[in-house]
Amino acid sequence: MTLERYSVDTVVIGAGVVGLACARELALAGQDVVVLEQSGHWGEGTSSRNSEVIHAGLYYPPDSLKARFCVAGREALYAYCEQRNIPHRRTGKWIIATASEQAPALQAVVDRASACGVPLDWVNEAGVAQALPEVTALSGLFSPTTGIVDSHALMLSLLADVEASDGMLICRAPVQSVNSADEPGRHVVTVGGASPCELAASRVINAAGLDAIALLERWVGYPQGVRPAQYYARGSYFSYSGRHPFDTLVYPVPEPGGLGIHLTLDLAGQARFGPDVEWIDRVDYSVDPARRDAFAESIRRWWPALEPNRLQPAYAGVRPKLGNAQAGFQDFLIQTETAHGLPGVVQLLGIESPGLTASLSLGRYVAGLVA
Repeated sequence: MTLERYSVDTVVIGAGVVGLACARELALAGQDVVVLEQSGHWGEGTSSRNSEVIHAGLYYPPDSLKARFCVAGREALYAYCEQRNIPHRRTGKWIIATASEQAPALQAVVDRASACGVPLDWVNEAGVAQALPEVTALSGLFSPTTGIVDSHALMLSLLADVEASDGMLICRAPVQSVNSADEPGRHVVTVGGASPCELAASRVINAAGLDAIALLERWVGYPQGVRPAQYYARGSYFSYSGRHPFDTLVYPVPEPGGLGIHLTLDLAGQARFGPDVEWIDRVDYSVDPARRDAFAESIRRWWPALEPNRLQPAYAGVRPKLGNAQAGFQDFLIQTETAHGLPGVVQLLGIESPGLTASLSLGRYVAGLVA
């Protein structure tokens, strides 16, 4: 069957927060942009299954892309939320040590934050007790620039900007393949769904999140020798019903693969805990209620008054990891023509936390790459 073909300037694959941020910048620059999303709605994947935290940029090596885009993205995000009246709050965040052997881990956070120019205060046991009377900790770090944001309101605003600049979002439009080999400088995106078609574009941004690396197997002309391996780390969240004593975020020291089971707040003040880290072989968003006991044990190390029966399974997110549990720090991977030889193509791979915080700075960077 011959598919009807349409020509556009730019195709963005994936309507999560990073894809929408890229589309917004490109549309504002005057490009004819089409965003393709395989789900029935924007932002249903990783972008809506996280802590909704605006990260300060404390945990990443100073020469990494995560540090660069998190720090710039944090300030851009606060400014954008103010301009657009997007619900958000600068809550601040505590990182606490409950054992003396955790002091080097806190020092490592201080060193990285200092190298990245991120403000951070080291507080002794008495200071933590004064700020967090119900928390048991030997020392702690306070981050004044950490906050929370309504991620759905953010994505809705980004989409509004795209559409106001004549860009278009098409949902239920799975990308079956991309052909970059037949027409030099043109990339033909084959779209399935109820109205299959082909989109011929001079620029393609792969912001498909959990599906970004799998798409490379169906990308004609993409050299498979530069395709990274894909790993998945699931993080479950438990909500906490009723009252609690917190008005700021509380984190333990970081752990391999994540930041530990921490306390975050939504904009209504409800507490939730998570994520934990569970390495899995495929994308699976189920939450095992039996994990509550492990959550309770971990949280009680620093909040002894926790009532475990008030912990309820909430949701799970899956991180697109570029390394396994033993791999250590893995940075964002942004592939351009230099890596894959395809002009006008940008591959955004392994975009996990702090992707939400970094979204606006990532969008500006990608737009600059294909301007």
